[in-house]
Amino acid sequence: MNKLAKQILSIVALSAFFIGFDASVYTVCTYRCINDFSKEMSAKSVEVSKFLPFDSQSGIVVKEGEKLDGDLPVIDGAAALFPVFSAFTHRLYPEESVHYSNGEFSNDSSLIYSNTKGAYKGIVDATSDIIFCARPSNDQLAYAVEKGVELEFTPIGHEAFVFLVNTKNKVDSLEEDQIRGIYSGKIKTWDEVGGDKRFCAPLHRNEGSGSQTMMEKFMNGEKIAKGSVLAWFGQSIGFSFRYYVEGLNTSSGVKMISVNGFAPTKENIQNGTYPIISDILMVTRKNDTNPNVQKVIDYVLSSEGQEIVNETGYVGL
Repeated sequence: MNKLAKQILSIVALSAFFIGFDASVYTVCTYRCINDFSKEMSAKSVEVSKFLPFDSQSGIVVKEGEKLDGDLPVIDGAAALFPVFSAFTHRLYPEESVHYSNGEFSNDSSLIYSNTKGAYKGIVDATSDIIFCARPSNDQLAYAVEKGVELEFTPIGHEAFVFLVNTKNKVDSLEEDQIRGIYSGKIKTWDEVGGDKRFCAPLHRNEGSGSQTMMEKFMNGEKIAKGSVLAWFGQSIGFSFRYYVEGLNTSSGVKMISVNGFAPTKENIQNGTYPIISDILMVTRKNDTNPNVQKVIDYVLSSEGQEIVNETGYVGL
């Protein structure tokens, strides 16, 4: 083989190496970080514009009836519950009480959206009057105590707390202790729980979010381990609430796994066989004297209000 041929062969081999290396890095690291959500979903965790209360194309459950008047309580809440409290707003509030433009609610709107962390701060600071969320974190409760505000928690429905893996992951079901083992770092590779011999890569949510607070409660005192660099070369597991995955953030690339052998279906939430169930809460201030606050609570707990909870995709009381 002449010198030129050897040089060409070397260049081809080197090029093939870098192409293979780049493909590996993309598959293992870059691909899993690509954000394929819309700008609105990325910024707000829910596409608010698709669930506005008085939009003719809205995806909310629509019920018609007599509207409230007078001092209207400001409603806020979590991303996964926006379609629910938007539907309550449509049913109970006059259209002119909601002001939304350029992707934001104005300061004088009776419906706003701040997500869980902002909603709990708002109910304590009295910038909102009714919020729809999961259970608060210890820090959120401490903030209320610090400000001298006593909160009232009214359950309005039930929801499953779920765990997600990639559809290519062989694991379809885990025991609760196995999940805690993965998140505490005691279980490091998927083959320990019936999967491939790859590192477990547990994902987390922002501090103060409803799902992160629920995860900390689920861990039952066990400390959540910090992520390992090796996990970047493994298979991920994450957590959320069932409706957020099924109704708001559908993806063909992930699957919800069963826990203790039971899938997180509406039927298994209703009959109590799925083991990790959370209450959906309507949160108010105990000293709020606005009579419309109680009227909203009474409606949400009524048969029609519970129809909205169920028809949206949650499990009513």
